[in-house]
Amino acid sequence: QVQLVESGGGLVQAGGSLRLSCTASGGTFSDYAMGWFRQLPGQEREFVATISRIGTNVYDAASVRGRFIISRDNDKNTVYLQMNDLRAGDTGVYYCAAHSGATYYYTPDQKWEYAYWGQGTQVTVTI
Repeated sequence: QVQLVESGGGLVQAGGSLRLSCTASGGTFSDYAMGWFRQLPGQEREFVATISRIGTNVYDAASVRGRFIISRDNDKNTVYLQMNDLRAGDTGVYYCAAHSGATYYYTPDQKWEYAYWGQGTQVTVTI
């Protein structure tokens, strides 16, 4: 069973950047497609971005497209979320998640597809 730990959250001004990291342990990292989700204040957890097992395929939500970039380093058991041009509306808790059983190219974008979740990291964007 894989364990996930996020890091890199914090306080940033609007227009700034942050890079989130999520490091996995307890499993073979390349067996998992990985995703980032977020929970904005008062809202349900929502999809942000996903990357396939070997990193060749990515898919992201329209709300972050062109601003956020998901990537992974299978040698370091880590998935990243580079967040640029941050807005106040991006404030929330960001979670990484792992999906097992995928083909090499699959990019799951539904919460129910992910069995393993990190504890979350807070991102706060100030105006």
